[in-house]
Amino acid sequence: MKRTSALSLVVAALLGGGFGFLIDHALTMSGRATFTPAVGLPILLVLLGALCVALAWPVRRSQRSATAPRVDPFRAVRIAILAKASSIVGAASGGAAAGMLLYVSTRPVAPALGSVTTIVAAVAAGAVLVVAALVAEHFCSLPPDDGAKDHDERQPDDAGPGAATGH
Repeated sequence: MKRTSALSLVVAALLGGGFGFLIDHALTMSGRATFTPAVGLPILLVLLGALCVALAWPVRRSQRSATAPRVDPFRAVRIAILAKASSIVGAASGGAAAGMLLYVSTRPVAPALGSVTTIVAAVAAGAVLVVAALVAEHFCSLPPDDGAKDHDERQPDDAGPGAATGH
């Protein structure tokens, strides 16, 4: 499994930012109040990041220590996938909150301090989730084998029986 690329995180953040900006714009154009995330959103994003790291820690300990109990490889893959999905969710939700913040800050009327505080907390919590998820994904990745050769670098005599005949 490939690690989460910076490009996918940037794209998720930009799409989320555009979505957050457009939602607030559409609400304002229809005469409604702008969207403000709930206070629980930043808390849940940070808790999800902490959960990712907590789940990935035994995998890291298993890789680093010979005395640590071995972790089921399927469990490690599931945790890595959770971390990958969490990093994308963190980028998208942080981007959406940043888009809302951008829209609110460009309005001629100053927004309420409570709504801006919640939006800034959501941006920060999205960034914390991305970092925590990337750390958890790193914990679940295997170190490269030093002694193993790539399949492309095999010598003709290493090909094994039947390699030349195609069997």
